[in-house]
Amino acid sequence: MLKAIIPYTHHLLKTTINEGDIVVDATCGNGNDTLLLASLVGESGRVYAFDIQKQAITTTKALLDEHGQKQVTYIQDSHAKINEYIPIEETGKIGGAIFNLGYLPRSDKHIITTSESTIPAIASLLNYLMKGRLVILVVYYGHDGGEDEKDAVLTFAKALDQKKFAVLNYQFINQKNNPPFIIAIQKR
Repeated sequence: MLKAIIPYTHHLLKTTINEGDIVVDATCGNGNDTLLLASLVGESGRVYAFDIQKQAITTTKALLDEHGQKQVTYIQDSHAKINEYIPIEETGKIGGAIFNLGYLPRSDKHIITTSESTIPAIASLLNYLMKGRLVILVVYYGHDGGEDEKDAVLTFAKALDQKKFAVLNYQFINQKNNPPFIIAIQKR
């Protein structure tokens, strides 16, 4: 059976992340992916949760507190600044990362991710990533500015050296209204 986008994203996260890993939620939003990441890395792991919106950080922290997850570092700043928050000593030690591109559901649809921050964030994370692990992007693009980011991210991903990275594009091509899709980048 074909998995829908979110279940397939979670399947990929479960295959790439191990207990004790250091991982990144580059757009923590409402906290659902952050919660999954925290459960996968366990108490011995670490989750860095980024979002530019205070609302997202507050919501995510409340959700994780409700579930007793304490191994999360919350960062209210752009994911483009990953290098400023994740120590250089973690290079080659990140077990996985997730992005949900677009806007925070049930919030201001004018505050969106853009290629100007997303591309540098992906590039940084690929340097931090362990071999064999994944950076996953769920691309929502049915909003103003979404097509531009989608095109830039696809161009970036397609240009990655195939000797260093395997890139998967998972999408349903017969759905209406700009359905989201996944780009998964595995470091070789």
